[in-house]
Amino acid sequence: MILDQVVLQNKDAKGKYAKHKKSDTPIRSIAKAISWRIIGTLDTLLISFLLTGEVVIAASIASIDFVTKMFLYFFHERLWNKINWGK
Repeated sequence: MILDQVVLQNKDAKGKYAKHKKSDTPIRSIAKAISWRIIGTLDTLLISFLLTGEVVIAASIASIDFVTKMFLYFFHERLWNKINWGK
């Protein structure tokens, strides 16, 4: 029953099986990195402000965090795309 649902979900409107890519394109990884970093940076900004009480210090911490972790996330994603485990 579950297998039937999976099979149906993998068919397109003409009843053909949809082809699934095995990895994201680099541009998709970049878009994911940027969107995630916006969320993460807002979190870092809020926590930094709550801990320091200083907007300038909090913004400095958040700015550095945004740049460094975006690059780390991008390379992390690209590395995981090379690993076939779980695909």
